[in-house]
Amino acid sequence: MPRSWKSYQSKDFFDELITAKGQPRVAARRAVNLLSGLTREEVESRRTEAELAIKDMGITFTIYSEGKNIDRSWPFDIIPRVISGREWKQVSKGLAQRCKALNAFIDDIYNRQKILKDGIVPAETILESGNYREQCKGVSPRFGVWAHICGSDLIRDKDGKFYVLEDNLRVPSGVSYMLENREITKRVLPELFEHYDIRPVDDYPTRLYGALSSLSPRSQRRPCIVVLTPGIYNSAYFEHSFLARGMGAELVEGPDLFVDGDDCVYMRTVDGPERVDVIYRRVDDLFIDPEVFNEDSVLGVPGLMRAWKAGNVAIANAPGSGVADDKVVYAFVPDMIRYYLKEEPAIASVKTYLCMRPKERDYVLNNLDKLVVKPANESGGYGMLVGPHSTQKKRQEFARLIEKNPRNYIAQPTLSLSTAPTYINNSVEPRHLDLRPFILSGRDTWVTPGGLTRVAMVKGSLVVNSSQGGGSKDTWIVEASK
Repeated sequence: MPRSWKSYQSKDFFDELITAKGQPRVAARRAVNLLSGLTREEVESRRTEAELAIKDMGITFTIYSEGKNIDRSWPFDIIPRVISGREWKQVSKGLAQRCKALNAFIDDIYNRQKILKDGIVPAETILESGNYREQCKGVSPRFGVWAHICGSDLIRDKDGKFYVLEDNLRVPSGVSYMLENREITKRVLPELFEHYDIRPVDDYPTRLYGALSSLSPRSQRRPCIVVLTPGIYNSAYFEHSFLARGMGAELVEGPDLFVDGDDCVYMRTVDGPERVDVIYRRVDDLFIDPEVFNEDSVLGVPGLMRAWKAGNVAIANAPGSGVADDKVVYAFVPDMIRYYLKEEPAIASVKTYLCMRPKERDYVLNNLDKLVVKPANESGGYGMLVGPHSTQKKRQEFARLIEKNPRNYIAQPTLSLSTAPTYINNSVEPRHLDLRPFILSGRDTWVTPGGLTRVAMVKGSLVVNSSQGGGSKDTWIVEASK
């Protein structure tokens, strides 16, 4: 273990813990010194302890393979990612600004549509989007907030700067794993916490409860909040139950709720119906109300949209918020910030080519071997082309897809994702990673200190998603060493 730390190198990439000269970064110095001083046997013992803790805590995620749901233990790396508090201050400011602009955009789209009339965003790009919901027109939720929980994916390029890679505003997931990563690290490396002032993340359920409570249509000291889940076979069910338990909220499925003649939502309980004030829904738009969307859905609640439009229940995230979750819309976020907030973006977006624009499409088609191509509304790393790692056959296939439906594809440069030391087969090796912080918006806005760091465990891979073999690390925002 000490030898692999001394020979550790991450050529051509920004490394989160180690400088180009092979020295620990200031914020990570104590962590690197402690970890590099452990013997191979000690590190292996900590890794084994982490695996046992994950099994003992029942931390799992579900992947879909060949029509089957497969539960797997959460993949975790014991070496934490360390970011200085000073650096995070600017990132946090940029994320709050971005979320404010996105919420203003969604509210505008379903009401005045001023940004479309002023030509800042092409109207057809929005109104023809698969995530635009005509049924949400004329609604303005409390505080003008539609996306109450946002997960923005950040990366660092070789310049060491953070960039927003994409925004997730429909039903963003992963926050429970951020919390569990911290708990595991405390168990297996408790001595590290003696030397750092690490910002806590375990108050997230309390923060979430506060944000949701502020949305309640009734003035009550303790509003009735429920978490609406599709059920145990959903890939994020662990998180649904985790957050419901953390908030002291009820975990419910569609049949547990009903809408009465007064257009209010009620929960079935052994003591009789109980009125629901806020629904933290983890069910996609098209399945939440069979009266309005998919009439065959058994996951939602008939009449839910009626109750929401009447202002008798709050839904987080609000139906229709996915209109800003489109990767084509992502390209216009810097313009939204300037338009709605009269400010310059505090955190940069990644250069994005829109295939719906002829000149940009031609550039993409002529440079598929250099670019990353993504469909507008896929997630989880599916349906994308990583040009430098692709085959000629795959690039030809994507060229046909782009020409057939250019609106559905965007392209970005192949980024030099930052790396971090990762424990692989009894040694420390660099692996690429990203970061998903979570932004809560209600009466106030709050950004998690850090977030969910996802790691591509395969050497050279840029795909960090757990469903495709990625792992995860605890993420520390540190003030100063003690």
